[in-house]
Amino acid sequence: MNLLGKLDWSAIPFHEPIIMGTVASVGVAILSTLAWVTIKGYLPYLWREWITSVDHKRIGVMYIVLALLMLVRGFADGIMMRTQQAVAAGGAQGYLPPEHFDQIFSAHGTIMIFFVAMPFVIGLMNFAVPLQLGVRDVAFPTMNSASLWLTATGILLINVSLFVGEFAKTGWVAYPPLSELQFSPGVGVDYYLWSLQISGIGTLLSGVNFVTTILKMRAPGMSYMRMPVFCWTALASNLLIVAAFPVLTALFAMLLLDRYLGFHFFTLDAGGNAMMYVNLFWVWGHPEVYILVLPAFGIYSEVSATFSEKTLFGYRSMVGATLAICVLSYTVWLHHFFTMGASAGVNAFFGITSMIIGVPTGVKVFNWLFTMYGGRVRFTVPVLWTIGFMVTFVFGGLTGVLLALPAVDWQVHNSVFLVAHFHHVIVPGVLFGAIAGYNYWFPKAFGFKLDERWGLAAFWCWFIGFHLAFMPLYVTGLMGMTRRLQHYDVLAWQPWLLVAEAGAVIVMVGIICQVVQLVVSIRHREQLRDTTGDPWNGRTLEWATASPPPAWNFAVLPRVDDIDAFWAKKQRMLAKQELPGRQRRYEPIEMPKSSPAGFATAFFAVIIGFALIWHIWWMAGLGLLGAAATWLGFLFRAEDEIEIPAEQLGRFDRTHSVEIAL
Repeated sequence: MNLLGKLDWSAIPFHEPIIMGTVASVGVAILSTLAWVTIKGYLPYLWREWITSVDHKRIGVMYIVLALLMLVRGFADGIMMRTQQAVAAGGAQGYLPPEHFDQIFSAHGTIMIFFVAMPFVIGLMNFAVPLQLGVRDVAFPTMNSASLWLTATGILLINVSLFVGEFAKTGWVAYPPLSELQFSPGVGVDYYLWSLQISGIGTLLSGVNFVTTILKMRAPGMSYMRMPVFCWTALASNLLIVAAFPVLTALFAMLLLDRYLGFHFFTLDAGGNAMMYVNLFWVWGHPEVYILVLPAFGIYSEVSATFSEKTLFGYRSMVGATLAICVLSYTVWLHHFFTMGASAGVNAFFGITSMIIGVPTGVKVFNWLFTMYGGRVRFTVPVLWTIGFMVTFVFGGLTGVLLALPAVDWQVHNSVFLVAHFHHVIVPGVLFGAIAGYNYWFPKAFGFKLDERWGLAAFWCWFIGFHLAFMPLYVTGLMGMTRRLQHYDVLAWQPWLLVAEAGAVIVMVGIICQVVQLVVSIRHREQLRDTTGDPWNGRTLEWATASPPPAWNFAVLPRVDDIDAFWAKKQRMLAKQELPGRQRRYEPIEMPKSSPAGFATAFFAVIIGFALIWHIWWMAGLGLLGAAATWLGFLFRAEDEIEIPAEQLGRFDRTHSVEIAL
């Protein structure tokens, strides 16, 4: 009996110089960072103030850090694919062998959807939603910490697959029968399934947490129709998470049963049905698009109103459009596989609903345009990302309406035309919005703005590079180029793919500009310091407190009487209808105590996941015992809250005089 299951020295790809070079570089970077942190004596601070923190703001920042790190990893996979396709034409074979290329395109999609887009939008929701609601934290703070670290577990496992074993070669959707044991006997699919199962549990917990927070924990006077639009889009997104992620969890559980215990849910024999996997995957998958896009829509709404210095045009129609998208997102999934052989009536139904869902999205675009029309628009970095989104997303949406026609879809299905459409929707619809939110809320999180010049450079590189990278794929798709080609013989495609490669290089320059922007901003933080707490002349409650906000957010919970509560209060004060409310009555408040339970859970989840991937059953059992002990210890803890005395609240309020008694 092998105590290490299927794990042996052959699992490490010593024969792959690209992989081993990458592993060595990453290892040196990680060890250098750990050494620097240890030498500087920062470890106790990081453990106390960040790793074990249950403060929603710090958890949000850590989600965003994870997303940005994985953006670099996911983009590296993407530019490697672009480079391979640019050179692997005719007799040239390129530099990536087929098995390595297959793993790269599978990892690229998985990372970008699950470990860049999801952590980015969840991080922004974590940071901003409780502040906008005028409350002190989310409903379940320790569960919030566990959600973060379970996501980090999935990220760690997918990166471990780079140098211990392999990753899936099935594409990011892992369709059977290719993902079944018969055709993928290695551990690649297992890495895919367990990393997404564990992180998916964290995402589901986040969804429950935010739905509860938004429905039950708003500031006094904040009715539903006084909530900021970002809170509405966060609510719709998390309702979809609660409804959709159990489907994905059950789906992956069935595939795991096929692979580990010989079940036949999706196999080719014994009554298995591979198309059921495809149906269930997209029952989750298309709502997932709106899980990601809706929070970004909320960010565009906040940015448009703030920098136009106007109330958002059509607030009620924006809320209605958000809820319409939330409902309609469950009626369109079959357009991902019109070619599966369904009847003309079925295809027609899903084609029509796929067109209808574009209507509420169009309502939103017109609302943003009408908000800017007639306003005093300040063309800051967040505004440029918003305008760039509208230009790009409308074009991507139009190609989506085209693909909603089953007859057209039959012609371009599985071609790179579809790849271009998908990126034309997801990148501006999610990533542009997340980067806009990152620039918008950064001064609230850290007390100083990001450098504007490098932010502009990053935007223009992204905007130009993105269109150069993906517009040629529409052409090659119509010319017949299919997806996932490691090599091709049609030399007429190569000039277009060289243009796409140039676009990817320009996007890379944009990412470098963003890194430089952060470094320059930190170095010049005193010149960029925000002492007002309201650097953008904001409209919502997050700008009514100090930058960065204290752990308790608000010394006295605000009272909300209008949609843009903070803006309305400022206008009344400017009109001298009210005086600043500095005479305030402070009372002690209780805040949740920091807890290592979330981090400890993730530690044991890593052990469990790695052990199950490699069939090390004793290690999996120890991991389960450790996780159970962690939560038993948490449930029977002696103290779970700390009291902030009224004197401390008053002292902070006097030294940070930006908070207004709403």
